[in-house]
Amino acid sequence: MPHSHSGGADRYRRDVTLLVGTHPSFLDHSAGEGHPERPARLAAVARGLESSGLGGEIRHFTPRPATRAELVAVHDPAYLDALEEAAGRGGGRIDADTAFGAGSWGAALHAAGAGLDAVQRLADGEGTAAFLALRPPGHHARPATGMGFCLLNNVAVTAAALASAGQRVCIVDWDAHHGNGTQEIFYDDARILYVSLHQCPFYPGTGGRTEVGAGPGAWATLNIPLPPGSAGDAYRMALADLVLPRIAAFGPDWLLVSAGFDAHRDDPLCDLGLSAGDFGDLARAIGAAAPPGRCVAFLEGGYDLVALERSVAACAAGLVGATVVPEDPTSMGLGLDAVAAACRRWEGHVLAGPAPGGAGRSAGGAGRSTDGATRGGAPGGHYPRRA
Repeated sequence: MPHSHSGGADRYRRDVTLLVGTHPSFLDHSAGEGHPERPARLAAVARGLESSGLGGEIRHFTPRPATRAELVAVHDPAYLDALEEAAGRGGGRIDADTAFGAGSWGAALHAAGAGLDAVQRLADGEGTAAFLALRPPGHHARPATGMGFCLLNNVAVTAAALASAGQRVCIVDWDAHHGNGTQEIFYDDARILYVSLHQCPFYPGTGGRTEVGAGPGAWATLNIPLPPGSAGDAYRMALADLVLPRIAAFGPDWLLVSAGFDAHRDDPLCDLGLSAGDFGDLARAIGAAAPPGRCVAFLEGGYDLVALERSVAACAAGLVGATVVPEDPTSMGLGLDAVAAACRRWEGHVLAGPAPGGAGRSAGGAGRSTDGATRGGAPGGHYPRRA
């Protein structure tokens, strides 16, 4: 029977299970006093999950750490050694925004392993989809360095393992910041379709429309840069006109989401205009585009705690096809021209086919695109903070 719950939304219960992965070590990661990427974010996520209306349809699990072999598929061994050694000495700093403490290495290992664990559990039939409440986040982490609050690239570790097992993977990144690290790692890899919707111009200076992949991975990177103030109508247009058709054409075996919530209109670091209701729409659409039981969402950004709580509630429900509307979806008219421009960029282009044996880790590089973004992103840059 239909019933009403959080935000006045109605939905029909069905046989679904949302796997939720989190680990005590995530609270041990310290990015520094007063840093926006703080342990309190996980408490906000937990409140959001409680208000999602899923109740007994949530099954919690404690993820395993990633192994050395799983990490070196995307990260340079020298970087891993330096990070572990520095954490063992009490911590350090990678750039102006990215610091870590003694507990950060253990947290990073479990954050990188969470997606691998979730994939195995979903493959074993334990759930319908998975949401990973983890920190530190990961999508800015490049092969040889962390940056932008990120130490290890959590979603990339999972995607690389799946691709090595012969699976086709789509990564959808709706964090307000472009996932430069993820793009760099897979830029010439035809086995992985990377899709990003992000604020532009903005940190880290990557993600232009002309960045579409290289070599075997040409046209397997889809960037949709959006101007400040873009709201839910622009995102819905992007999904309907470009993202969902490209996902369908690619035919992924798995769909991974870099689920940042800093595109919310109340986020202190960004200038986009989404509401919690918009994140619910995104999650329902992306969850429905994935093969059954093959969707995993990784927590990335989101720094206003109330906005994060509400957005997670809507997203968690949406991943399993339910509807929770803590805030109404938005429509501002901004960003529609940017979406249309991205659609024109992709007219007539087909996705690259899978490369036999795969391309492995991209050599990356910082080649500048013709629309002004640097492909790899520059370590030492920093997140702007709204006044």
